[in-house]
Amino acid sequence: MIRNRLRIWLLPTFILLVCLANAQQYNFFTIWNNLGPGVRKNQLIEFRDLKGNTATLPLVLIKGEKPGRTLTILAGVHGYEYPPIIAVQEFLKEINPKKLSGNLIVLPISNMGSFYGRSPFVSPKDGVNLNNAFPGKEKGTVTQQIAFYITNNIIPVSDVFLDIHGGDASEDLIPFACFYYNQNHAEATAMARNLAEQSGFTNVVSYPYTLKETEPAKYAFKQAVQDGKVGVSFEAGKLGTVQEEAVKLNKKGIYNVLKTMEMLAVNEPELTLSTLRHYNNQSYIKVPQNGIFYSSFVAGDRVTKGQEVGYITNEFGHTLTKINATATGIILYKIGTPPVLKGETLMCIGIPANAN
Repeated sequence: MIRNRLRIWLLPTFILLVCLANAQQYNFFTIWNNLGPGVRKNQLIEFRDLKGNTATLPLVLIKGEKPGRTLTILAGVHGYEYPPIIAVQEFLKEINPKKLSGNLIVLPISNMGSFYGRSPFVSPKDGVNLNNAFPGKEKGTVTQQIAFYITNNIIPVSDVFLDIHGGDASEDLIPFACFYYNQNHAEATAMARNLAEQSGFTNVVSYPYTLKETEPAKYAFKQAVQDGKVGVSFEAGKLGTVQEEAVKLNKKGIYNVLKTMEMLAVNEPELTLSTLRHYNNQSYIKVPQNGIFYSSFVAGDRVTKGQEVGYITNEFGHTLTKINATATGIILYKIGTPPVLKGETLMCIGIPANAN
């Protein structure tokens, strides 16, 4: 009898969950397709998982006055990366749909749990890192559901997918624009490179793309690249604070992408190719063991292969290991706070494209 009652209770609950998931997808495409020219609509998508966790995803849908391509702007995948979030907030106050050719989909704070929970990387709602969750799960945790929603609703209607990041609470980095060199989609890769070069960022990083079609992308803009879209990412800001110059650079990058896509007339001067610094290869130093990290080096410093760049001690101040550079190049980003955990990326060294 108890088992039968349980079945009776669970069946409508399961149907409701399925209907909610389907409603989310149906509502997005219905609203998107019916949105008229020169119109902006703010939408809040709600998620609930089987553990009772809830989450919301704010969307800003903008149809330009004239037809054109669709640009998606994603910010706040990591809620502790404030310069991208503030840059997008300012951009949303400025953009006028009447002056836009094409469409904008803006996700101003993609990880609200991380943002309001002041949590680096993961959402305190479910302990999941949104930038490690793609393509997501339809009936997973709330963060996995958000990744699934973006993968199945936002990416398919996007021509260009711009994922904006900065240094999280523990990350020191130099500003750069980056893209994946995906030989399977040469045209999309060429456009991504051009957008990165025209963004206003002087440092342009090309990541190798070795992902198989059946492997999970994990990262947001890598998912877009895997799906054949043009994927670009910005990195500006560091150490979990709001630097005004990083906010301005992120916003300038957005406007330059719009200009390059011929979606908006912008008077921002373009950089010449001779101004740009390309980094086509990277070398990563992983943390060998837990401890306290000391280093006089900061992001942007040049290091030489084999050079000592820091050391790790235990809680009693005894040196456990010295850290040596694994390549000659520029420190793109590094852990900028004392605590380090085994297996983390301690430092990423960008190797200049013209290096011998």
